[in-house]
Amino acid sequence: MPSPSSQNPTKPSLLILLVLLSFLFYYYHTLHTNPHPSSPRNPQNTPNHYRNLFIHPSLSSTSASTISAHLRRLTLHPHLAGTPSAAPTAQYVLRHLDLPGIETLVKPYQPLLSYPAHASLALHLPNGTVRSLPLSEHPTADAVFPAYHAYSPSGDAFAEAVYVNQGREEDYERLEELGVRIRGKVVVVRRGGGPRGRVVEAAAERGAEAVVMFTEETVRAGVERGTVMMGLGDPLTPGWAARVGDERLRLEDEEVKERFPRIPSMPVSVDTAEVILRELRGPEVPEEWWGPQLRIGGGRVGSGPVILNFTYREDRKMATIQNVFGVIRGQEEPDRYVILGNHRDAWTYGAVDPNSGTAVLLEIAKRLSVLMQSGWKPRRTIVLCSWDAEEFGMIGSTEWVEENLVSLGSNAVAYLNVDCAVQGPGFFASATPQLDSLLVDVTKKVKDPDSEGMTVYQTWVSKSGGISIERLGRADSDFSAFLHHAGIPSIDLYYGEAFPVYHTAFDSYEWMKVHGDPLFRRHVAVADIWGLLALHLADDPVLPFNHLSYVAQLREHTSILSTLLKMGVSLQPLNNSIQELASAANEVEHEKKELQDHKNTEDSVELKRSSLNDRLMLGERGLLDAEGLKGRSWFKHLSREA
Repeated sequence: MPSPSSQNPTKPSLLILLVLLSFLFYYYHTLHTNPHPSSPRNPQNTPNHYRNLFIHPSLSSTSASTISAHLRRLTLHPHLAGTPSAAPTAQYVLRHLDLPGIETLVKPYQPLLSYPAHASLALHLPNGTVRSLPLSEHPTADAVFPAYHAYSPSGDAFAEAVYVNQGREEDYERLEELGVRIRGKVVVVRRGGGPRGRVVEAAAERGAEAVVMFTEETVRAGVERGTVMMGLGDPLTPGWAARVGDERLRLEDEEVKERFPRIPSMPVSVDTAEVILRELRGPEVPEEWWGPQLRIGGGRVGSGPVILNFTYREDRKMATIQNVFGVIRGQEEPDRYVILGNHRDAWTYGAVDPNSGTAVLLEIAKRLSVLMQSGWKPRRTIVLCSWDAEEFGMIGSTEWVEENLVSLGSNAVAYLNVDCAVQGPGFFASATPQLDSLLVDVTKKVKDPDSEGMTVYQTWVSKSGGISIERLGRADSDFSAFLHHAGIPSIDLYYGEAFPVYHTAFDSYEWMKVHGDPLFRRHVAVADIWGLLALHLADDPVLPFNHLSYVAQLREHTSILSTLLKMGVSLQPLNNSIQELASAANEVEHEKKELQDHKNTEDSVELKRSSLNDRLMLGERGLLDAEGLKGRSWFKHLSREA
């Protein structure tokens, strides 16, 4: 997955008016059908009682050691999706989800995956010396797959090198000003200019022969693996599930070819990149192009006089992946789903990315099973998901959403995602706005793992200067299909802004024990927050959604938009629509309070709650455009970033 560091909120656009109109439609015109009356509950066993039990020391005191043990076991060997080493990890997760009260199942898919068959990179110096350059980290006890870019096409290049900084439009314009040509060259790119695939394709558009990419944010010897495929999901089944034996597009179809860059690429370490950059001549490198790790003073951008001999061979093939599920059936609204998800596959050992999240998911399953043995039964169904092949482009989750799109569109309450549960210190969260209030309330109940006597909420406020909840306009983890394709309210959680072993062979249990979370207290905090969010969404008679946050967000964006537009453009119609939305949201909040305070469980009250919950749940679907975004029709949600 792309590094889940803090993102800027989605930029405003002229689509806001459409968003508002769609949103208002769902508030005022959603049909109130299929009520689900609930039966009386034992007053001694209230939802609040079980939520308190979920985070009570009597249940959570062993969480740190249990999570540590899970992580140790999950990361003993590399487990790249679609390879034989992935099967034991899937079986481990399945076995530990198979607890009292939890039904388990496995759903296989057969997408097109990509592996390295051969790669080499050599530096040819003017004096005739040839120097072979390392492409992966030091040898390890278990052979990890060599570092590569998934879906990079096979290719060869024997050409001069040019340093293009981050490969952005402004970087190429600067090189043009310096008189440096790109056509026919091998470009050296520093990560940070956007998705890998877009950066490689941008180089192809300018005539480059191949791309060598390095990442300064990793440890110096680390090589950041990743995918260069554009878009999400199996490239041969866009919009439908990659089930075994089902119809597929052909590799030569234009719709498939557009998903992959036209030229080959490979990742290298900072150390390897420096070897190349030291030999370049030509104009001096602009000062701002030297990142914090590069140790070359007065470097040059090239091209030449050195030659790079670049070779890559891809092994692209159909492979079987496995999504693993644990299901806790709801007692009163079994056809309403609260979904928790984490991907299981990793480029190497995957201690941070993603198995810190996998270990926490298994801990949550254990605690929920204990609650059920204590008499708890959720009002709504809880689904625990372990996705496969996320690293290739969110494939496991996307195929499942595409296969179950109609059911999810009618029945999914929310999707709660944890990818890298712990990368380091500091709590970070992203969410669709109606879940902001719930997220804040839950963090007030969880002990901060790094500050004695503080809650997560208190340290979050003190370190951020206030609550900072980012939005999910990006598409870099398994919430993507749920939100951007299906319009399901979503949350993404993690500790730590970034980590220096991202997608490298150094992402190991040992790194986590020494650097990421030595006492596993941050893991426990994520388990508490993730689990409490699920319990509220599964058990609260009235869904804990607050759409007034959407009003505040739209007002903020409209204010920014007004500064961008030329004089004479009136935003009064837009402001009027926002005010109508605010009125509708306030009415809903009043209705919520009345129904939350109502202790009567007679059918008429339950029918009103069911009707309100349907409107609350379907509100996010109102932000979907049936035709999809221009040029990216799979993305239906209007908040998707450009």
